[in-house]
Order: sequence, then C-alpha cells, then structure tokens
Amino acid sequence: MGELVGTRETYASLARQWQTGDSMQLDGMIFDLDGTLTDTFAVCFTAFREAVQPLTGRTYSDDEIMARFGPSEEGMLQRWVPERWEECLSRYLAVYEREHRRGARIFPGVEDALALLRARGVPLAVVTGKGPQSAAISVAQLGLGSYFESIETGSPDGAVKPRCIQRVLDRWQVLPERAAYLGDVASDIEAARAVGVLPLGAAWDKRSDARALRALRPLAVFDAVPEFIRWIETAVESQTTPEGRSRIPAQDCEGDAR
Repeated sequence: MGELVGTRETYASLARQWQTGDSMQLDGMIFDLDGTLTDTFAVCFTAFREAVQPLTGRTYSDDEIMARFGPSEEGMLQRWVPERWEECLSRYLAVYEREHRRGARIFPGVEDALALLRARGVPLAVVTGKGPQSAAISVAQLGLGSYFESIETGSPDGAVKPRCIQRVLDRWQVLPERAAYLGDVASDIEAARAVGVLPLGAAWDKRSDARALRALRPLAVFDAVPEFIRWIETAVESQTTPEGRSRIPAQDCEGDAR
C-alpha cells in the first residue's frame, strides 16, 4: 500500500496533513526513469550483454550488470572495457534502440499520473542516472518529452543524482521541501534526502524491493501506480498560478553540463 512511512521531523507537518486528509502544495515533482516511469531494465541488460560479450567472452547476468550501475553507461563501460569502451558504447546504443522498440513501455497508468500532476499545475522533471543518448532514445520513443520541463542525465564519473536534483530546483527556484523525488531503488531515496526534497518510493517494477525502500522511511512507498494516482488526488493540491510557488533566488550549480 502507499502508506506514509517517513517519520523524520522535517516531514511531520506533511504527515499530519496527509493523515488528516488535508492536501499539500508541491511546487515540483521529479522522477527517476528506468523502473519508475519506464519498464526498461530488460532493455538495458540485453544491450550491455551484447555490447561487452564480444570483448569479454562471457555473458553477464542481470544482477552482475546492475551491480555496476551508478555512473552513466559511458562511465560503466570505461571501467568495464577501458581500452575499447567507445566501441562498446556504440554497440550498446544500437542494441538499446533496437530492443527498446521491441519491448520498452511506460508503466500502465504513469501517463495518467503525469497528466494529473500537470493539470494541478505541478512542474515535472526527470533525473536519471542514464547517459544522455540512451535517455534521449527512451524519451523520444515513448513520447515522454512533452510532460517534462527538464531532463537531467547521469555522469561517467559516478552517481550525481543529488547534484542533478539541485540543478532542477535551482532552475525552478523552488525550495527543496516543496518538491518531491520518486524513484524505485534505495539510492533514489538517499539522493532525495541529500538535497532535502521529499523522498517517495515506486515499488511497481518487478525488480523493486519494497522492503528496502520502506526501511529508509521515505514519505511514502507505492506498490502500484494506482496508489500513486490516489496519493496525487488526495494529497496534492492544485496550483492555479505559478506565483503561488515558494521560490528562492537562483544560484549557480556546479556540475557536469548535461
């Protein structure tokens, strides 16, 4: 169920609002991509296997590949096959695009949730650990671009989601506690907390570990997309004008230009 599981003091007023049936004002909603908006992990795993097998001579399992996640695909391959990573990246992207057309999808109901948030005047963005080229393939093929004001991608240097979330907030000039980040793995909850945005867990992908998400006590964990939609309907109030948002002065954000 999508129950409230966060207990940190910073969430106390939001907890009271939700539990008493009052709505909260969100000035921005940020999403992870793979496993949250899109059912694309299988595409990633197939692309990595076909990209590196000719050089390594072995076939890697899904778990072995996922253990390397953190940097973007560029960074993963630089560490995996450092002498020929560019060749592997080219092969990866070709397979990714092919397999994406065959089997990728938006999770059922996600577009309804996005449309509902937009109808309530909540700005939307994506922060993903994917590289810019694979993210562009997913967004273009699945028609997601029109929903989002901003899409931030990963870095070859390693996990940079907190930096990317902060960059979105700076662009929006929104206070962290008035925005939320929805992701499907524990590191997404940790990234949201590092910046101070409200952490939300998406546990509807078959690979999601709802118990691990709940152990980090985010504001809420949703086991199915309809639960997330009900949360929007009951907990997120409409914004009729952008002037109603809580803003802060714009600041420079150091980081890779993506």
